Amino acid sequence: MTAVYGLILAGGAGRRLGGVDKAFVGLRGRPLVAHVVERLANQAGGLVISAAGDVSRFDGVGLPVVGDGVHRGKGPLAGVLAGLRWAAARGGDWVVSVPVDTPFVPLDLVARLGDGPAVAAHGGRVHHLVARWPVAAAGALEGFLCSDGPYRVSDFARGLGMRVVAFADGRDPFMNINTPDDLALAEGVRC
Repeated sequence: MTAVYGLILAGGAGRRLGGVDKAFVGLRGRPLVAHVVERLANQAGGLVISAAGDVSRFDGVGLPVVGDGVHRGKGPLAGVLAGLRWAAARGGDWVVSVPVDTPFVPLDLVARLGDGPAVAAHGGRVHHLVARWPVAAAGALEGFLCSDGPYRVSDFARGLGMRVVAFADGRDPFMNINTPDDLALAEGVRC
């Protein structure tokens, strides 16, 4: 049986939201991280958060937290690598990543991404961090992050041969909350 783990990427600086920690931005009375945890919890064998900075701020969430290690500052792929290593230590085969500012991911995301490396898309836009990563790709990702860069998620995903899986949902289930306007829009979304 294939073991799939969920990875919540919470390493962004939240600059367009005034430098706040996006994981704890309130949406309908709960922090964004709580929304993502709720949507992923029943889809994976376990969840982990990848975060930069002081990881103790997640103590109340009740999930393990991993840092970016030596690749801090190289973007979200450092968090993906940390998640792959965490899953490997637990015998995992796959990691499905979701950014913490994406509170409306489908409740059947893992099933719809299917087998093999895959990345989600909606309305012609590819959401490279909503993806299914093989744990076996950790070595290749380490090499990618040890290069001179740039460290574009799309470049690494293409190198893995990730399939693009189109989600035809009426509204974008991968809506990111990056600005105050995005947050106001998200308040009006009904799931």
